[in-house]
Amino acid sequence: MNTDHRIRPALDTELDTAAQVLAAAFDTYPWTRWVLPEDGYAQRLEEVQRLYLHHALAHGIVLVDERLRAAAAFLPPDAPAPAPHVQERIAELHGARLTALADLSLPAPPPGSWTLETVGVHPDHRGVGLGTAVTAHGLAMLDRRRVPVALETSDERNVRLYRRLGFTVTATTTIPDGPVVHSMHRPASDS
Repeated sequence: MNTDHRIRPALDTELDTAAQVLAAAFDTYPWTRWVLPEDGYAQRLEEVQRLYLHHALAHGIVLVDERLRAAAAFLPPDAPAPAPHVQERIAELHGARLTALADLSLPAPPPGSWTLETVGVHPDHRGVGLGTAVTAHGLAMLDRRRVPVALETSDERNVRLYRRLGFTVTATTTIPDGPVVHSMHRPASDS
């Protein structure tokens, strides 16, 4: 496994490619399969990823590897909600699933926590450490700020990855007719 991946902040001009990477990475992900309608799923998923990446770039941190095979987005606790027109488009993309999503209650992250909003690796490049590299790079940036980080995942394999990066499961929520969501937290670094 290559552990010398070059990770850097994403450029605005790279967000379309990063959204394509994330859409490919999340194609079979339980959460996105539950929250987005099957009709036009791939297009909806890519557009949702693009909208969230633009928001994260404006208010947080978006990282990519040099060859644009992996991406991660982090948001601070005080990040504003997306602009109203963006929220409207996100609602349209969720279609009939919006009601189920709106009715959902997941545990809030601990106060003051940044959130790892998304991380993904294009399926053609999995297994070479890119997901760990892009996530660890973001965590190192946040460690310098001495801030905690929270996340949610609906894939048990991700739980193992995040545990290796210092996260612990703080809650597990089983959604009726939906995925299991693991809420995880990583305390602020003392270094």
